[in-house]
Amino acid sequence: MIPTLYGIKACDTVAKARAWLAAHGKDYVFHDYKVSGIEAGRLSAWVDEFGWERVLNRAGTTFRKLPEADRVDLDAGRAIALMLTQPSMIKRPLLDLGDRRVLGFRPEFYEAAFREAA
Repeated sequence: MIPTLYGIKACDTVAKARAWLAAHGKDYVFHDYKVSGIEAGRLSAWVDEFGWERVLNRAGTTFRKLPEADRVDLDAGRAIALMLTQPSMIKRPLLDLGDRRVLGFRPEFYEAAFREAA
């Protein structure tokens, strides 16, 4: 299976992940949330796997610009609804290797993930 890298093309962290994959000769498919959105079932599975608190990017400007009422008393359902409406609120990148996923980018995490895949 060819891994899928989920993110936003203009994101600096996604650019670092893409550069790492290219430098290490790793083929992948890029899925841009801004262009293709995200399926509710896939997002729900990520929330089940990682927890909504890790999947929701509360540090980004999109989340910070939300009205206060939308940012308080969050739970998994409300967080998923926000991320489906505005996918730029999803933590990025997310690398899907088929049998496991890596949320965020750190070179050592990618190295370990591809070592395990070998």
